[in-house]
Amino acid sequence: MGQRALPLSDPRLGRAVQAAGATDEVSGVVLLLPDGRADSHRRPSTLSYAAQLPFARSLARAGVGDGLAVHVLHYRRRGWNADDAYPAEDAAWAADEVQRRYGDVPVCLAGHGMGGRAALRAAGHGAVTSVLAMAPWLPERAAGEPEPVKQLAGRRVLIVHGTNDERTDPELSYRLAERAKKSNRDTCRFEVHSDGHALRQHRAEVVALAADFVRGSLFARSYARPVADALAAPPPLGLRMPLAAGFGRSLRH
Repeated sequence: MGQRALPLSDPRLGRAVQAAGATDEVSGVVLLLPDGRADSHRRPSTLSYAAQLPFARSLARAGVGDGLAVHVLHYRRRGWNADDAYPAEDAAWAADEVQRRYGDVPVCLAGHGMGGRAALRAAGHGAVTSVLAMAPWLPERAAGEPEPVKQLAGRRVLIVHGTNDERTDPELSYRLAERAKKSNRDTCRFEVHSDGHALRQHRAEVVALAADFVRGSLFARSYARPVADALAAPPPLGLRMPLAAGFGRSLRH
């Protein structure tokens, strides 16, 4: 028996996550886009939202002196659902909502799995200056068109993928990054060797990499040397950059 389509609820933003001691003025926003499913008309699980909160708090602590606010997006639907692409539409709505609440501040779309695809797809929104896609779920190109990349022009783009990911193919994120790099030099990709889809094995390094990219992209901070090198390097070097153990400590600059 197929799923019964429920009336569409509205997307919404979770409460702003800001670290203790944060400034009152918000100068930049990260929108966290949770993972989901290829096809599902169910409403998202509250667990998918809760799973993003530790990451949100880590980013907020890293940006405590910069005026960073982090919001987790609640989708209308759990699934991408082919051409409906609900999560990408919801991400664009969220960027509009950020402008309504905070004014003309830069936005970083940061997503995991299906949320990574939504972040990449919604990057063309005028408020979005950067995209962080972690283990993004990307479709195989069959008879249809390849996943678009033109909307990434003018954005800073970081893709992070575990080499042992059995849910989303790391080779597909490499191919997308390779196409994006041809028209947008500010694209890089890091490989987390031996890690899987959840990026748990090297979580500390992944969080440090994400925080460095967010601060550099939203607030013009200097990137850590590996990130700066990856952005500057031609393919394939800048798109297969290994995430070194200890990133965020010994390799900060």
